[in-house]
Amino acid sequence: MKEQKSSGKLTVVPTPVGNLEDMTFRAIRILKEADAVLAEDTRTTSLLFQKFEISNKLIAHHQNNEHKTVDHLVEEIKHGKHYALVSDAGTPGISDPGFLLIRACVQNGILVECLPGPTAFVPALVASGFPCEKFVYEGFLPQKKGRESRIKKIAAEDRTVVLYESPHRLIKALEQFKSFFHADRKIAVCREISKKFEEIIRGNCEELIHHFTTHPIKGEFVLVVEGKESKDENQPDKKSREKKSKHHRREEEE
Repeated sequence: MKEQKSSGKLTVVPTPVGNLEDMTFRAIRILKEADAVLAEDTRTTSLLFQKFEISNKLIAHHQNNEHKTVDHLVEEIKHGKHYALVSDAGTPGISDPGFLLIRACVQNGILVECLPGPTAFVPALVASGFPCEKFVYEGFLPQKKGRESRIKKIAAEDRTVVLYESPHRLIKALEQFKSFFHADRKIAVCREISKKFEEIIRGNCEELIHHFTTHPIKGEFVLVVEGKESKDENQPDKKSREKKSKHHRREEEE
């Protein structure tokens, strides 16, 4: 375990996934106080800065340059710099750039503080109505290689599963789920979390495919999949089905 010696630090700052009122007072203060703000897209973060009257320096830090900039940033933080890290929306590192820098700071004994705040999958998980005391976060499914094998693992997963999917692959995902899931296994498709047109559509694969082939597919999606064990628990066991069947036969004979 490395002792933290640096006087500098990295602060991970979640930003709203939709409604700007989800921004916290602490997050605004940190973005003002830091020596500079590392942003996934400086244009997107500039709009946030305008809203909350923040005039700090912005530095581009995204998936295309983070491998090249991590070492330099770590050295600057070691010498006392305080950087705030933001992504376009939500918490950096959760299917967004940020992990490489956070890991490098931890490995170099640099203080990393992460503010609590917005992320899309937590409200989707809670609002799904599925058990959430234990769950699996899958992020985005692979686009090609490994996609089917990942879906097979999700199909066998007893815990609630949370994943992201893009609008143009939503129908494909639901059709693939249909191939491997129990026919009655439920999914909550959460669209535009914390935004004006937020909605949650719940149903099995067949019902959801019908809905999204007859309605426009727009926005950002979080899919929450009912665990296999939960589905099995909702089904009557073999003895119960046989008993129920015998009861119905007796009623018909009478």
